[in-house]
Amino acid sequence: MNYSQDFIPNEVLTKEIGTDIHHLLCSIGEQPERDGLLRTPERVGKAFQFLTKGYNEDPEAILRSALFSEDYQQMVVVKDIEFFSLCEHHLLPFFGKAHVAYIPNGTITGLSKIARVVDVFARRLQVQERMTTQIKECIQNTLNPLGVMVVIEAEHLCMQMRGVQKQHSLTTTSDFTGAFNRQETRDEFLRLIQSK
Repeated sequence: MNYSQDFIPNEVLTKEIGTDIHHLLCSIGEQPERDGLLRTPERVGKAFQFLTKGYNEDPEAILRSALFSEDYQQMVVVKDIEFFSLCEHHLLPFFGKAHVAYIPNGTITGLSKIARVVDVFARRLQVQERMTTQIKECIQNTLNPLGVMVVIEAEHLCMQMRGVQKQHSLTTTSDFTGAFNRQETRDEFLRLIQSK
């Protein structure tokens, strides 16, 4: 796995997770000492730390690190933000795109910070519904805009690999505040994220 430059796995935690993965491999009838699995516990330990690094990041601080005063009160939309997360029910991945809009109230933030906020919440054990609301609340609480709207579209491997095994299902969630309580404002946002 190619880790970002700012991510350094904790070696103690890597060893602890590795021990648990060793036991798991034994429990399913595998032989952790065989060549292909010899370093798997260590790799999984490092990978899980990366996949859940959002617990150690402050999304509001990320937004506050790039705040600018700006007299702009039209919609700001960042769409097609790719993300990967882990379903807290089965520890299987779900992934897709987040679309985020806010209407500034005298303050804007760097556009890349919106994508980073999505990543912070995605890099935790999640359910899509909660993640949608967390992104919305973080932006609303930090920027105090006239309104925020978040739409997430995702595929869930817990539905595709197991259970009902529906390979092409897509789950969409949305949440909004303020100006987006008006139907025409929501409709404008939905038109913008559907346009190519």
